[in-house]
Amino acid sequence: MFEARVREMLAEHPDMPSTVIAERVGWTGSARWFRENVARLRPEQRRPDPADRLEWAAGDAAQCDLWFPPKKIPLEDGTTALLPVLVIVAAHSRFITGRMLPSRKTEDLLLGSWELIQQIGRVPRRLIWDNEAGIGRRGKLADGVTAFSGTLATRIVQLKPYDPESKGIVERRNGFFETSFMPGRTFTSPADFNAQFAAWLQLANRRVVRTIKAAPTDLIGRDQAAMLPLPPIPLQLGWRHRIRLGKDYYVRLDSSDYSVDPTMIGRMVDVTADLDRVRVRAGGRIIADHARVWARGLTVTDPAHVETAKRLREQVQQPRPVHPVDDLTRDLADYDRAFGLAEGAA
Repeated sequence: MFEARVREMLAEHPDMPSTVIAERVGWTGSARWFRENVARLRPEQRRPDPADRLEWAAGDAAQCDLWFPPKKIPLEDGTTALLPVLVIVAAHSRFITGRMLPSRKTEDLLLGSWELIQQIGRVPRRLIWDNEAGIGRRGKLADGVTAFSGTLATRIVQLKPYDPESKGIVERRNGFFETSFMPGRTFTSPADFNAQFAAWLQLANRRVVRTIKAAPTDLIGRDQAAMLPLPPIPLQLGWRHRIRLGKDYYVRLDSSDYSVDPTMIGRMVDVTADLDRVRVRAGGRIIADHARVWARGLTVTDPAHVETAKRLREQVQQPRPVHPVDDLTRDLADYDRAFGLAEGAA
């Protein structure tokens, strides 16, 4: 009687814990005996999910993923944060590239992707992603991603849910980082993390990978030969927007504010940013240039902008000079002549 009821529950909920099943069916006997028999029945109710062995042709694909190192990184304001690391692995050669990013937003993901593709030296024909929101979800790519892939002539492939094998190479590398790169390391900033990670990846890419019986550095040449060339023109990536500069002479990028030359107040300015710098232009001329901050909600100020604002404010507060007014008194004869009343007028 109990076995039939257990089978029914496992058929509907194959992962239900044995303790919960025992409670639901009213079992009062040995917990160990019940647990062992549930374990015997459970595989019969689980639908098999076979994992195919995938072959990756040279140049065909690179697997992309975000890895979150299990250690908080110090930021500019004295706080710490868990930050994403974009990892791209060439599927055929297993050549690894990676870089910590300020955020997982589309602008930063595309900037990071372009930097790592340049490290590979050529463009993989497919970039394989899961449903990362900054790239796209449910088969729809995020704004800017289609233009990015079109410029590179590559194709973004978004995996369906429950398909870990198709991105297993990069996910295994993420686990490899946590066991081989992270232990014993400390970091003073995101830049320090990226410097240490880049140096370690040079060593990691020279290690023999058991499944392919070769080191990534030995096979990357074959991968590159079958990949697409890098585009001949620079990509227009990153944060871009145009605003009218307000009286407080600051612009917002992501979640932080950056000062701008206050002589441009009231004019339209172009704000651009990459992974490292925030720049503001007016008429093509740079009027602000700041290092990009990774902490959230900061205010970044150039002392020169403060001095300029102080000078402009003092000019506004000074009373305007009063100029002597011309004598507006006119001779009455002028009016007589204007109205034809002057002596001798026709």
